[in-house]
Amino acid sequence: MVQITANELEKKIYLLLEGQPHMVLEVQFTTPSARGASALAKVRVRNLLTGAVQDKTFKTGEKFNVPDVEKIPAVFLYAANTDYHFMDNTTYEEFELTGEKLGEQKYYLKENTELQALKYNGAVISLELPAVVELRVIQTDPPLKGASASGRSTKKAILETGLEVQVPLYIEPGTTVRVNTQTGEVTGRAG
Repeated sequence: MVQITANELEKKIYLLLEGQPHMVLEVQFTTPSARGASALAKVRVRNLLTGAVQDKTFKTGEKFNVPDVEKIPAVFLYAANTDYHFMDNTTYEEFELTGEKLGEQKYYLKENTELQALKYNGAVISLELPAVVELRVIQTDPPLKGASASGRSTKKAILETGLEVQVPLYIEPGTTVRVNTQTGEVTGRAG
């Protein structure tokens, strides 16, 4: 099995922790001021099986096994009750994940969204979403007169998937906005 050290960690790398596959979300390296102290890697990871996010600290010399996680192109088809249905774009086989397993990711899915499915031991365990998705605003306060695109003030809006975000004051219901799937922030109007 391939191994990496903590000083090689970076975003979107997979590693085995306590026998389960995790994806690195953030990494920050620190050097303690004490003499002889080794550098540390402060890491935020997401368990690909449970979706749980946790913070860990490792010495930069620590080694980790890299799990055999395969990325396959897929597309979101539809949601029924609490199940979300997808299609593998290479084999055209359908698979499903529960809303509980998807966690916050479900709020970025609308029909025909193309993404990457992550397979571990032959089963789809998680998704890698596109960096930005376009979603329509279904509920927000009316736009304020005189509000401009350069304004910094925001208001709450609910998007077509149920995601709650902050949007600029000039946005009105029916507007399609671009949302960063990593931060949940609106980056502007679509197209």
